[in-house]
Amino acid sequence: MGPNLSAVLAVVALVSALGAALFAVVRLRARRGIATATQLATYDVLHTAGLAAEPLRAGLNPASAAKAVRHLRALVGAAGLALVDDSEVLAIDGRGGHHGAQYVTAAERAIAANRSTVLGEAELRCDRVDCPIRGAVVAPLTGSDGRAVGVLVAIADDQPAPGLVQATLETAHWASAQLALAELDSSRERLARAEVRALRAQISPHFIYNALTAIGSFVRTDPERARELILEFAEFTRYSFRAHGEFTTLAEELRSIDRYLTIERARFGDRLQVRLEIAPEVLPVSVPFLCLQPLVENAVRHGLSRKPGLGMVSIEARDAGAECHITVEDDGVGMDPAVLAEGIAEAARDSADDSGQHVGLSNVDERLRSAFGDGFGLVVETGLGSGTKVSMRVPKFHRQVRART
Repeated sequence: MGPNLSAVLAVVALVSALGAALFAVVRLRARRGIATATQLATYDVLHTAGLAAEPLRAGLNPASAAKAVRHLRALVGAAGLALVDDSEVLAIDGRGGHHGAQYVTAAERAIAANRSTVLGEAELRCDRVDCPIRGAVVAPLTGSDGRAVGVLVAIADDQPAPGLVQATLETAHWASAQLALAELDSSRERLARAEVRALRAQISPHFIYNALTAIGSFVRTDPERARELILEFAEFTRYSFRAHGEFTTLAEELRSIDRYLTIERARFGDRLQVRLEIAPEVLPVSVPFLCLQPLVENAVRHGLSRKPGLGMVSIEARDAGAECHITVEDDGVGMDPAVLAEGIAEAARDSADDSGQHVGLSNVDERLRSAFGDGFGLVVETGLGSGTKVSMRVPKFHRQVRART
């Protein structure tokens, strides 16, 4: 009885396991049944396109082509697919790789004419008796200016059918849009670097002269303080002019501002008062490089230097949930809001502002909006004899924003 009972129990266990597995398969199929065939096809196409888009957004080069070519082939549904520029095959997936020289020749013609073409057996003749390739579709890939920068070659085992031709042309058109976006991203980065260079140029003429004059005044009367100021000046210029990313941390920006104010206090003496109120939890927040320096410099140079007696510069950084709120305020001479608005608009158009005040505000405002969106520009409150308060909001976390330290 014992062995027979064991056998029965084993069979029961096996049947139970098979039943559980069958139930799981049925449940899985039931879940899949929630989506229609059209919805599944849409998902597959968009998912594959997304996988190809990411490398293409880095531009057309061997590295990006190698990552994108497999997904582009899946979109086209060809036996093979190649990405080619005017001099070489950048990447190929599937069959037909031994026709590389013929693809380059066809690419040169397609790029020059900026027109697609279909290759037949005559253009793809080779010495291999087992070669299955009978045709290919060559479609130009264009940049943001409409000029061809390369081609997409869909390789076929037969003379390309109309369906393959149309799929290739549409895929090439979509890939061209990704390359145009890559150029836009690159131009945006170049613009951001140019804007930072503009701010650096704004700092150098007046501040460096004034700083060296202030330091020079202590060389004989207080050599030790002159030495300390030289070190502060060196650290300030190192931070402002070093090769830097587009973003930094609020802590780094405030550290540089502290050095700037140390030098300015050497010039103004007790006339320049400084108040800081910084929440520790916002110190690691990423901010555009040199976004606070122009605001503080404007407060000192345009607000307080023209005011008789004492002047106060206040810098606050508060934790506001998902955002960091930063304000730079002075109790200086202020200005007419209408004049300020007109000056900022003019600076945004042609950067032709001799004082540098409007250029600095416009520059920072544009970089904040470019980085975080139009809702994150500067807010300026001012009036004649009422001082100036400049406020900004910075999200604590934002995709594609990372400080380089």
